[in-house]
Amino acid sequence: MSAHTQTAEKGQNTTLLCQESYVCSGTDEAIFECDECRSLQCQRCEEELHQPERLRNHERTRIRPGHVPYCDSCKGANGNIMHASMTGSRQIAAVRCQVCKINLCVECQKRTHAGGNRRKHPVTVYHAGKPQEQEEEEGMDEETKRKRMTEKVVSFLLVDETEEIQVRNEEDFIKKLDCSPDQHLKVVSIFGNTGDGKSHTLNHTFFYGREVFKTSPAQESCTVGVWAAYDPVRKVVVIDTEGLLGATVNLSQRTRLLLKVLAISDLVIYRTRADRLHNDLFKFLGDASEAYLKHFTKELKATTARCGLDVPLSTLGPGVIIFHETVYTKLLGSDHPSEVPEKLIQDRFRKLSCFPEAFSSIHYKGTRTYNPPTDFSGLRRAVEQQLENNTTRSPRQPGVIYKALKALSDRFSGEIPDDQMAHSSFFPDEYFTCSSVCLSCGCGCKKSMNHAKEGVPHESKSRCRYSHQYDNRVYTCKACYERGMEVSVVPKTSASTDSPWLGLAKYAWSGYVIECPNCGVVYRSRQYWFGNQDPVNTVVRTEIEHVWPGTDGFLKDNNNAAQRLLDGMNFMAQSVSELSLGPTKAVTSWLTDQIAPAYWRPNSQILSCNKCNTPFKDNDTKHHCRACGEGFCDGCSSKTRPVPERGWGPAPVRVCDNCYENRGIQLGNSEWIVIELSLGNSLKSLSLISGS
Repeated sequence: MSAHTQTAEKGQNTTLLCQESYVCSGTDEAIFECDECRSLQCQRCEEELHQPERLRNHERTRIRPGHVPYCDSCKGANGNIMHASMTGSRQIAAVRCQVCKINLCVECQKRTHAGGNRRKHPVTVYHAGKPQEQEEEEGMDEETKRKRMTEKVVSFLLVDETEEIQVRNEEDFIKKLDCSPDQHLKVVSIFGNTGDGKSHTLNHTFFYGREVFKTSPAQESCTVGVWAAYDPVRKVVVIDTEGLLGATVNLSQRTRLLLKVLAISDLVIYRTRADRLHNDLFKFLGDASEAYLKHFTKELKATTARCGLDVPLSTLGPGVIIFHETVYTKLLGSDHPSEVPEKLIQDRFRKLSCFPEAFSSIHYKGTRTYNPPTDFSGLRRAVEQQLENNTTRSPRQPGVIYKALKALSDRFSGEIPDDQMAHSSFFPDEYFTCSSVCLSCGCGCKKSMNHAKEGVPHESKSRCRYSHQYDNRVYTCKACYERGMEVSVVPKTSASTDSPWLGLAKYAWSGYVIECPNCGVVYRSRQYWFGNQDPVNTVVRTEIEHVWPGTDGFLKDNNNAAQRLLDGMNFMAQSVSELSLGPTKAVTSWLTDQIAPAYWRPNSQILSCNKCNTPFKDNDTKHHCRACGEGFCDGCSSKTRPVPERGWGPAPVRVCDNCYENRGIQLGNSEWIVIELSLGNSLKSLSLISGS
């Protein structure tokens, strides 16, 4: 009853031979393992041995390649597990004793053949067989193997409804996907209205019906935010999105989030369950295409440089598959076989004046469900066909996908007040452009969101208008401009070379001065007895600049409004305050008007309080609000707060009640600290003169 060839005696059993000598004398290849006979049997021996009635019911197992029998000593004659019951499983045999004609595991060999004559029994060593799971996998068909690969897939929240990414970094993203960082992937996402079964569609298209993405029969939407999972079969990141028309909070941000998902996708499935294709489908895709080309294409190109990516991102957007499920109506194009559904869809886009130019392709896949369940096989084949096409979008590493999403989230983020949006489009410009508005003219900035982080200044489509309050007129030296330079200049009480007293004397005689750093003094307002020309017509150019919140754009140089107030005022205020008799109100008002900031309303024009309308008498004190420049009585301007945007430094100064409540723009520039000390003393002196 020879069991193995010579190679087997050397411990290399490349082929298991029959362990019975009933017919073949142990020379044929073993085909079956019989538990009751406790042997491996060839085809002929198995048939002959089990012809008797009492042996026909023996449990026999067909041997697969790499098969190793179980230990015979671990089980009794009736097949019950004996000492192996401690582990709860039968042991794989390590050797076969050719004398005892039994298979033994390592433990049983030590227990039964370690001493006596049995130690000298010749044995055949079984080489280590393949793991049981691998053996089972080799016996599976391709479809079963695919199902098994997706058994451990779970989804995770990628971005919440407030556009916050829920993975910490690139490594965390790859860990949650449970894929290799070097694996090249594509991204498939799904869009559609709430209740159309988007999550259910993804589960059946990619994961063989497993509930990877949560589904629910309840009325409430079960998908909030953006969820992701990795399909190891097709090597794609599958993204489930929140349904359209379902959100009631943060609607604008949630809609903008959909376009971010669309931008990183290679293939988009638009799921619709309706007997006819509604206009909102075409409107959504048309608006998404327009917004993608207008706002995202430039940002995706910049991502390669900003994030250090070595994979170019295509200027064309993803491909689109419209998955249309009907019940009572025929599918698109089924009435006339010669009509291509994609052609009918393009015609529908044109009729609605929607142009999906950003998408690399648009395909239609329909299914008619007479009786549930829905047939997703057609959609599955269409998806696999599109994923194989790499002409427009190539697979990329998961780190690249994360960096692209992170770059878009950093650029296009922040709250969008729903009451300010005109929802004529699914993706209006307000979702992606800067929300800053010029304080002078009310025009918005045309730059994209968060451009200030990159040092890019605000810019508007239209020109600004002059505002007395913000004094946003800019003067530049005409002579320098003609020489190719743009040098800003401002009117001052005295030139930089004049001493305080001499400067005041010249101011009283010759008026204000305009001084250029390159050309020196280029203009004095009363240089001649008569015939003095306006500086705009002679020595300076003017331009009206926008006043943006949080910036000091209207403060053109160090000689701003507050510092012009200080020019020469320090010495004069101290001299006047030392006199036994103060100057009259008329002189005080005239003097204040001459050196006051340009945005202050002149005293001669202030006849009543700007808030309570109480008329001023001759001896009443008129107070100027340091924020808006209007005149108020003492009761309506009793509060104080810092007004650094007007050049008053970080110290609290007098403001009216309205400016105190509204606050206005708050600048925290540290540059005002330099003038804080001189500013405090000078303003106190000014109060002694004018009462302002």
